[in-house]
Amino acid sequence: MSTTVRRLDPAAEPEAYDAWHDVYATSDRHGRPSATPWQRDELLVELLHPTADEETLAWAAHDADGTLVGAAWARLRLLDNLGWAAFELHVHPDHRRRGHGTALLAAVEADLVAQGRTTLVVESSWPWADDPAPTGAGPAFAARHGYELGLTDVHRELALPVPDEHLAALAAEAAPHHAAYRLLSWSGRVPDEHVAGYVALEASLTTEAPVGELDLEPQAADVEAFRGREARTAAQGRTRFTTVALAPDGDLVAYTDLVSTVHEPGRLYQWGTLVRTDHRGHRLGLALKVATLRAVQAAAAAGEVPPGPVRRATTWNAEVNAPMVAVNERLGFRPVERMGEFQKRLG
Repeated sequence: MSTTVRRLDPAAEPEAYDAWHDVYATSDRHGRPSATPWQRDELLVELLHPTADEETLAWAAHDADGTLVGAAWARLRLLDNLGWAAFELHVHPDHRRRGHGTALLAAVEADLVAQGRTTLVVESSWPWADDPAPTGAGPAFAARHGYELGLTDVHRELALPVPDEHLAALAAEAAPHHAAYRLLSWSGRVPDEHVAGYVALEASLTTEAPVGELDLEPQAADVEAFRGREARTAAQGRTRFTTVALAPDGDLVAYTDLVSTVHEPGRLYQWGTLVRTDHRGHRLGLALKVATLRAVQAAAAAGEVPPGPVRRATTWNAEVNAPMVAVNERLGFRPVERMGEFQKRLG
């Protein structure tokens, strides 16, 4: 069956974007009760507002009758990892097994290679099971087209609110191990006096955290670019709650982010968590996550986290990241599915 693929410009064709997002979200949710597709307005802001260090592109696939059947989007780093791109590819459930996915993939690959991106990574999820081996149509499609599993992540969820008695006990358990450190929490914009240290630590996450076989380089620690991404996060209706650890000399050596969004009432997303290598072993990861969760739950109880009470938190961790998995399990996170990052080298 004939398939036509073109780059989507949501600024020039907002109605086309709405249809595109519907195909993407419908595909992402199909057969996946724990799916978390990006919400319409969040992804629209991402596409319309590139920053100094990254941009997001979208493609639409139509069949011979002009029906929109597929959607893909990719994020490209602009200051680092210039040969690398991560993307998602979706075909509406009513139009699968007709060659549209293969045609869309070929067009996306050609476009990305033309921009110098020769190491491509596509994500696909499958149900949680004791056996971690990929199953289902998505991983099989990736393998059939030359993508190899580079890293397996586990999607976990936490029922909220967590009783404060439990969080207080965890905090007290960790406290003697990091007595020399100062914990500091805030919501929203990173304070100017801490932004350089925060950005340097955040930029190292892609290589300090387990990456398996993925060909990733450290990200550029660019404060101006980070401020651009930070402003975009706010424009997406997201609020970032952050806790950091300051060493005795004042260096920012650990951080964690927990994010709420006005577009998904009741849900929080765990973003990055990292403790600098030379400051590990002090239970800072547990302490930071507990402090942040307590801050968010207090804000929710006070009505300061729109649009209402928080009910669950969502996170992904590399399956091999045993220390962070242990921290999350202590908090009460439970696995719901796996996600594979499948890599293909074209150059």
